[in-house]
Amino acid sequence: MKNKFLKKISDITHLHRRAAFSDLPDRLPSKESTFMGIARDRYSCRKFKDTPLTDIQIKHILEAARLAPTAANKQPVHVWVAKSPEALEKLKGATDYTYGAPVVFMVGAKPEAAWVRKYDGKNGAEVDAAIVGTHIMLEASALGLGNVWVGSFDPAKIKADFPETAGYEVVALFPVGQADVQTSANHEKRQSSEEFVSFI
Repeated sequence: MKNKFLKKISDITHLHRRAAFSDLPDRLPSKESTFMGIARDRYSCRKFKDTPLTDIQIKHILEAARLAPTAANKQPVHVWVAKSPEALEKLKGATDYTYGAPVVFMVGAKPEAAWVRKYDGKNGAEVDAAIVGTHIMLEASALGLGNVWVGSFDPAKIKADFPETAGYEVVALFPVGQADVQTSANHEKRQSSEEFVSFI
C-alpha cells in the first residue's frame, strides 16, 4: 500500500514538472551553442581581400569591444581604428603583419587606470586589453570576417607615429577584413581534454 502511494506521489510530481517545463533540459537533445560554433571555427587569418568594411560592421565590432568585462569595471582600455590609407601605411612601419587588411583595430591599456591586485600588486590593464581584443575577434568572426591577433610590432614606432596613443601601452593589433585564405592544418592542433583540464 505504501509503495502504491509513493508511486502515485512520484507520478504527480513528474506531471507537475512536465507541465511547468522544469524538466525541459532533460527532454531536449544537446545542441551546440552559437558561441561554440564561432569559437571552434574562428581562425587566424593572414591574408585579406581589399574589400572595405562597412560602417555598420565596424560599429558592431566596437560595441562588442566596449561591452567587454574589465577588472572592477575600471575600463582602462582604448581602441583606435586604423582604416585610412595614411594610418595603414604608417602601421606598416611598425609591423610586417597587417596582411593587407582594410582595417586594423589597435587596443591600448592605461596601467594607472586599471585595477591592481592587492596581494602582489599585479596590474590588470594588459589582461583587460586582452579581453577587449578577444571580443573584437569573436564579433568579427560572428560577422563572417577574418581576423588575427598581432603581437609582433614595434611599440616605440607606434608611439612615435600615432601620438593619439599617448598615455597608453598598445597591447595588440587586430587586422580585420574579408578573408582571402582558409585555415591552415595547424588550426586543428589542440591539446586533448585530458591534457587541458584538471578537476580538483
